[in-house]
Amino acid sequence: MNSATVIAQLGLEPHLEGGYFRRSYTAPHALNGRAAMSAIYYLLSTASPRGHLHRNRSDILHFWQGGSALHYTLISPTGELSQPVMGPDISKGEVLQMLVPGGYWKASELKDHHSANCDYGLISEAVCPGFDFADHELASAAQIQRDYPEHWPAVAHLISSAIRDDKNQ
Repeated sequence: MNSATVIAQLGLEPHLEGGYFRRSYTAPHALNGRAAMSAIYYLLSTASPRGHLHRNRSDILHFWQGGSALHYTLISPTGELSQPVMGPDISKGEVLQMLVPGGYWKASELKDHHSANCDYGLISEAVCPGFDFADHELASAAQIQRDYPEHWPAVAHLISSAIRDDKNQ
């Protein structure tokens, strides 16, 4: 199976962060005026190998679904950088599930697609309370350089070119 087949079979569309997605579930009941939970499929491919640095207000639980491993870069609100890998090889430290707490900056990358002979990595995400675009923020170069200058060399390539500051391109 290749990325084009998975994208077509799951009905995925381009995502503003990069990659492809489709909402697969929205809870029919609400908590404080919002869906109690929502879920999506999210895929990175060789055609769109990066999910740009962003943060959400809600906690997001990630589940690896198939294809190649996905490399994450996370920055906590206190500035701690971590780089977990979601994938099937738990003997190498890859994880099948990963929680990204609300308020963390997060980016993902498809890096080792050739080693797995696969041109995509597929995950699912469950968001509680349900996802709302008002709670989503793409990182700007100026913001990350100001708040986390020590991490800029590691994350500069993860800033979306759509919102990159002219002086940092």
